[in-house]
Amino acid sequence: MTLPRIVSREEWHAAREELLVREKAATRARDALNADRRRLPMVEIDTEYVFEGGDGKATLLDLFAGRQQLIVYHFMFAPEWDAGCRSCSAFVDQIGHLAHLRARGTEFAVISRAPYTKILPFKARMGWTLPWYSSYGNDFNYGFQASFATGAGADDENGEGGEPYERPGMSCFLRERERIFHTYSTYARGLDGLGSTTSLLDLTALGRQEEWEQPEGRASSLGAPAGSERLRYHDEYED
Repeated sequence: MTLPRIVSREEWHAAREELLVREKAATRARDALNADRRRLPMVEIDTEYVFEGGDGKATLLDLFAGRQQLIVYHFMFAPEWDAGCRSCSAFVDQIGHLAHLRARGTEFAVISRAPYTKILPFKARMGWTLPWYSSYGNDFNYGFQASFATGAGADDENGEGGEPYERPGMSCFLRERERIFHTYSTYARGLDGLGSTTSLLDLTALGRQEEWEQPEGRASSLGAPAGSERLRYHDEYED
């Protein structure tokens, strides 16, 4: 194993300041990229998807739970598997308390192709309480490129061979009354660094809903910058 060089405190500070310049540039570039993501157009969803969850059948509109935005994690769990994907499980383990997303009008849900009768015991084993739905019997995962019937046309990370396969992903949706729009999706390495409230909100059309964000006009009273008086302990939000 190779380790960092041992230097004096003065040398460390000089190296740290040099790196900080690049870190700040990366932060500004990330803010610009997030703004461009929010400028993406959106596509109306006209397919009537029906899922199964803890309360029975649910439509895609139901998954919003009355909120304006929905983030879906495409969890790899094929119908023939006995347990969910290990890497997807590690990802879901790091999802923070949903109260902070919900306070910004954004719901989060997990969707897998496995029947709910398989999802439920695995969810209990993992100790998760977040919403998880089965798309067994519909083509939701296929429609959003998280599942493929064959390897034909797959991207380069999935290899060859023409076999059915799954890949992890995240899709974002926006609701205008009963109309639903798909705004963004990302997969595999695009999930790196995600899991915190702000990183998830950065994927959505409304973003963090803070005044400094571009494009203008998407901030709302729901926005709560870190450290502001509007930020709450997760048990203090009214919803």
